[in-house]
Amino acid sequence: QVQLVDSGGGLVQAGGSLRLSCTASERTFSYYPMAWFRQAPGKEREFVAGIRSSGIITYYADSVKGRFTISRDNAKNTVYLQMNSLKPGDTAVYYCAAARQEVSRARLQLDAEYAYWGQGTRVTVSS
Repeated sequence: QVQLVDSGGGLVQAGGSLRLSCTASERTFSYYPMAWFRQAPGKEREFVAGIRSSGIITYYADSVKGRFTISRDNAKNTVYLQMNSLKPGDTAVYYCAAARQEVSRARLQLDAEYAYWGQGTRVTVSS
């Protein structure tokens, strides 16, 4: 059973930056595609960014493209989400997730494809 621990959230002003981290409990982490999702109050959870197990191929929601960067360090069992130019609309609880196997790009954006989830870290962007 893989355990994921999210961290790095906080309160930031619009235009600021935060870096989220997610550390996995097992070295098999390196085989899993990973993603960040977020859930804003009163809204459904949505895909933010994803990264293949190799760390080379990444995907982003249109709403964050050009502002957020997902990366991973397999030696540290950690995936990151660098968030720049934050907007109040980015306010949400952010969750990292790990899938058990590589799937298509379309399926990687579906939360049902992910077997393991972090506990979430809250990001609040003030205007």
